[in-house]
Amino acid sequence: MTTGTAPTRPGPPLVALLAAAHGGPALAVAAIAGLLALRSDLDPLDAAVVTASVLAGQLTIGWGNDLRDLPRDRAVCRTGKPLVTGALPVGRVVRALAVAGLACIVLSALAGWRSGLVNVVLGAGAGHAYNLGLKSTRWSWLPYASAFGTLPSVVTLAGPAPAWAPLWMTGAGAALGVAAHLLNTLPDLADDERTGVRGLPHRLGEHLSRTLAVVLLAAASLLAVFGPAGSPPAWTSAVLALVAFLMVLTAAAHGRAPFRAAVAVALLDVVLLVAAG
Repeated sequence: MTTGTAPTRPGPPLVALLAAAHGGPALAVAAIAGLLALRSDLDPLDAAVVTASVLAGQLTIGWGNDLRDLPRDRAVCRTGKPLVTGALPVGRVVRALAVAGLACIVLSALAGWRSGLVNVVLGAGAGHAYNLGLKSTRWSWLPYASAFGTLPSVVTLAGPAPAWAPLWMTGAGAALGVAAHLLNTLPDLADDERTGVRGLPHRLGEHLSRTLAVVLLAAASLLAVFGPAGSPPAWTSAVLALVAFLMVLTAAAHGRAPFRAAVAVALLDVVLLVAAG
């Protein structure tokens, strides 16, 4: 398909592969899993296995998303995507997806069947359910709530005394996930409408989606501060102030900045959990 723009010169293969995998968000989710593993009673090797299993699953979701959306992306001339520009062959992404999928299954099994089942089904599986159809329905938020909400349990179920994460931690993760979904979709609302994608953010509209995302970010941060047992340390007020600034940015900024602010809030919330010990 001719896009009317000059052809993009292929960059380094690894860079193109990471771009097609939505590498930034994938690494952020893996970093959150790693930080959660640090506060758990996992030994270093088990913590590394759990983190790697989450990263592998996230990579499969990103590559699956770009493969599934390739016809839509070509239709709206999204030349920022390596598959659209031809900088990355489809076959290479398919092979990378297969390798990452196998790695996710093997690493998840090494983390223990409970943790592995949650990571493969409720984490990576939820992401692929989004790619394969839920993204175009009013239930588009559900895979994000599932994947982010169960992420803490992927860690706690891998420990020597497997247990589900506390409900407040699950709720904080789910709130962050849904907020990330709402904000990540905002820049593409018009293009999505042209290609028949009408998830929850499209039905709510930009203003309501942004407002709901800010509320969810605030709820997640408050759960991270007041959910753990005992009184929160005094310094958490400074973290909440930084979160408040990021929420103002979320409400006022455009483009990808609100989504990046949501990722920053997620990382701050996990730091709060790690500090709470």
